[in-house]
Amino acid sequence: MGSQLRLGEVLRSARNRDPSVPFIDGYPNIHHVTASQVLAQIQLSKGINPIAKAKAKAVGEWRRPAVLIRSSPWKAGTDETPWHDVFDLDNGRVRYFGDHRVDHTVPLGSTQGNAVLLEVLAEHQAVTPEERALAVPLLVFEAVSRNKTPKGYVKFCGVAVIEREEQIEQEAGGRTFPNYRYDLSVLDLSAEDDQVDWAWIEARGSAEVSVDDTLALAPRSWRRWVEHGHAALPELRRQATPPTGGRISDHSDPENDRSPLTLFPAPRKKDTAAASSIAATGMLEDLTAGMLMAKLRSLQVHQRNGRRSRHKPLTLLWAISRVATEKPHQAPWRQFREEAGGLLAEFGHPDSSVTPEYPFWHLQTSNLWEVHGVPPEEAEKPHAAMFDRFNPEGGLTDHAAQLLSDPYIRSQAVAVLREAYLADVDQHALMARLGMAGYETASGTTDSAEDLDEDQGPTRRRRGFISRIVRDTTLTIKAKALHGDRCQVCGLQLSTRFGTYSEAAHIRGLGRPHNGPDELPNLLVICPNHHVQFDTLAIYIDRDGRVRATSDDSPIGELRRHPAHHISEAHLRYHRALCGRDSTDGEPAATDARLP
Repeated sequence: MGSQLRLGEVLRSARNRDPSVPFIDGYPNIHHVTASQVLAQIQLSKGINPIAKAKAKAVGEWRRPAVLIRSSPWKAGTDETPWHDVFDLDNGRVRYFGDHRVDHTVPLGSTQGNAVLLEVLAEHQAVTPEERALAVPLLVFEAVSRNKTPKGYVKFCGVAVIEREEQIEQEAGGRTFPNYRYDLSVLDLSAEDDQVDWAWIEARGSAEVSVDDTLALAPRSWRRWVEHGHAALPELRRQATPPTGGRISDHSDPENDRSPLTLFPAPRKKDTAAASSIAATGMLEDLTAGMLMAKLRSLQVHQRNGRRSRHKPLTLLWAISRVATEKPHQAPWRQFREEAGGLLAEFGHPDSSVTPEYPFWHLQTSNLWEVHGVPPEEAEKPHAAMFDRFNPEGGLTDHAAQLLSDPYIRSQAVAVLREAYLADVDQHALMARLGMAGYETASGTTDSAEDLDEDQGPTRRRRGFISRIVRDTTLTIKAKALHGDRCQVCGLQLSTRFGTYSEAAHIRGLGRPHNGPDELPNLLVICPNHHVQFDTLAIYIDRDGRVRATSDDSPIGELRRHPAHHISEAHLRYHRALCGRDSTDGEPAATDARLP
C-alpha cells in the first residue's frame, strides 16, 4: 500500500503485467503502481474497467473500489470505435461516451460498460452524504503515444464524478444507433500535490475497513463532494487557475486533513414500528425502475364489493406531482391531510369515506413510502387524531423520489397508476388537479392565456393573450412528402378533392411537460385516426418497430419507414413511457464492453 498515481504522469500498460517490475521501457509500470494484496490486478484493456466489488463488513454492503475509464483517440469515429471523447482538463470537464455500438442488438444500457457507468451514476446522484460515502470513484486515463507507438501508454488524468448523463444517437457506417453520453467533473487534487494515494482504492476493497477510514485516505475534494454533493462541484473541479472566491468551508484542520473523519450528522431515526414493518416486508435499498413499476402495479389496496380503493394510487400521484414540481418529496401530516385529502374527496369513489390517514400510514407496506415522527408506543394503532397531535412527516422514500426525478421513469409511473387503478377517472381533470396537465396525452399542453377583462353582451366573454408553440412547417411538409401522405401505421393515403392528406405527429410532444424538439426524427406521418390514437396513448411503437394497442399489447402492424426519415428511438421510448410500456431495466450483458 502507499503507491501514488500522479496527475499527468504517463504509465506503461504493457502485456507484461508482472507487478514486481517497477519500470518498463523507461516508464512506471501501472501494475507495479497499483499492486495490491487485497484487490485483483487492474485491467485497462477496455475503455471501461470496473474493479470487482467487495463486501465491507463494517457497513454490511457491497462496495466497488473504483472504476477505471480510458479514452483512446486512435480510432475515434470509426465503426469499431464511434466515440469522440472530449477532455477539457484545464476546466475539470470530460465528456465521455458509453460502449453501445451500431452492431449491438441488446437493449441500450445493458452493455457491460454502460451498465457499470449507469450504476456509478446512480451512486453519484445520491441525496445524502451517507449514501455518497459509498459511491465509487472514477479514475480517468487517456491513451497517449510514446516510443513511436500509440498503444500501451496511458496518462493519468484524475478522479472524477459523473455529473449527468444523456441518451443520444450516434452514427457509424451510415447507420444510427443509441448510446449514452456522460459529463464528468474532474476533481481538484492540489491539496494532495496532484496525487492520488492508491491506498485509498485498496482500502475501499478491504472487507475490514470502515467508511470513515476509507474517507480519511481520499482526496480532500472527494470528501468535500461526499459532504456537500453536486452543489459543491463548481468549487471542487480541477482548474488551471484556482478561483479567488472562497471554497466550500472545511471543518477539519487544513494542515492535517488526513485524520479520520465523521463527516455526517447522525442519520435520521425511523419510527420503530414503521421500521419493523418495513423490515418484515424487505426494504429495497437498491431500488430499480423495474422494481418501482412492479411495486406500483401490485399495491395492497382495500377492496369493497369487488371495487378497489383509489386512496393509495391517488396519494402516490400526489407524491409524484411534488417530485415533478420540485417540491420536497415528504410533507407534514397537516399539509398532506389538506392537499391529498382534497384529492381523495374529489377523485375517490363517491361512496367512499375520505380517510387520508389510511394511505399516509399504510403506504409504508409498498416500501416506496415512509413516515417519521410517530412515537413507538403510538404506532400500533395509528389514527387521524394521533397524527394531528404529533404532525409526523410522510412521503416517498429518497430512493423512490430519486428515480421519479427522471422524466422517463416519472411518465411511466404516472401511466402505470392511471392504467392499473384509475382508468375510469377523468384523466384531464385529475392531471390538471395535480398540476401535471399534459401527462395524459403525447402532445402535452401547448397554449396559455392571460386574462385581461370581460366584455358585456348576451354571452359572457373574456379577452386574453394566447401563446402557442410555433412549429416549423417545412419539416412537416418534408416528412409528408417523403411518405407520400401515407400513414406510417396503416399505409392509408386519404384522397381529397385537390390531392392527398396526412398529419404529422410529434412523438415527444412540444407542449409541457414533454418539451420535445421540433425536428424530423421527432415526427411521424400518420392518418387522422391513428394520430388521435397515438396522441391519446391508445397505441405505441415497441422496441422492434411494431405498432401495438396499449390496452392489451396486441400487434397492429409494423411501422413503415423511409431511409431518409430517421426516427429517434429516444423519443419513441419517451412515448412508450407515457403509455406505461417502456422497458426501464435491462439485464447487463456478460461480454459486451467498450473497446479501446
